[in-house]
Amino acid sequence: MCDYSAADGEPSLLGQARQLNIAGLVPFSTVDWPGKIVASVFCQGCPWRCAYCQNYEILDFKVPGAVPFAELEELLGRRKGLLDGVVFSGGEALAQAAVIPAARWVKTQGFQVGLHAAGAYPSRLQAMLADGLLDWVGLDIKALPADYRQVTGVAGADKAFACLDAVLASQVAYEVRLTVYPNHPGKVVELARDLAERGVKNFALQQARELGTSAEFKAQARGWDSQVKTWAKEIGQLGWENFSFRPA
Repeated sequence: MCDYSAADGEPSLLGQARQLNIAGLVPFSTVDWPGKIVASVFCQGCPWRCAYCQNYEILDFKVPGAVPFAELEELLGRRKGLLDGVVFSGGEALAQAAVIPAARWVKTQGFQVGLHAAGAYPSRLQAMLADGLLDWVGLDIKALPADYRQVTGVAGADKAFACLDAVLASQVAYEVRLTVYPNHPGKVVELARDLAERGVKNFALQQARELGTSAEFKAQARGWDSQVKTWAKEIGQLGWENFSFRPA
């Protein structure tokens, strides 16, 4: 289903938005955008393969979407005044060009737009920020640059830190998140200190859980909970404006 504009048979804004490949839709969430009540759209596909990914089942780009965009249209039509906004998550939402018209369409309906991003597509993120399409960004920074491949399976540090620079320069509301797991390369406090020195003010340390991950992933190891709590205590003292610790 696609709507077309009169000029040159080009898809309308809604028609372009309907091309978004959606793996799942959560109609009511209080955890995907701190302080907001939102609908969460989970976009199919991600180029990275982080061992702890809680959306392991939706990483394959070739899998067709399970949710038509019309379901989001209908939901927002019913929830005006009840929802603050929509969060586009994944997978990696920025992997799909259709996320831009989808975000623009959501804004035309009077809702705010949030984004969860892993940092793989800086150009698309920069475009959305420049167009004023984002009201909040939750950006994952996964490790120090030298250790990125160990976490993601690819050398993605340059892209991720370019995304960080774009978010900080934009003045958009944001949260930078670091998720740790037993085989994480470590240097967690060093990474947090580096982020603080780069100007990050809003930071969250998250402890990975097994829910939604691959069968091979294990979220626990001897002494792991204690180690993460120690990191959280040290990181919490680095002078953030907002710091959150989310244990498993």
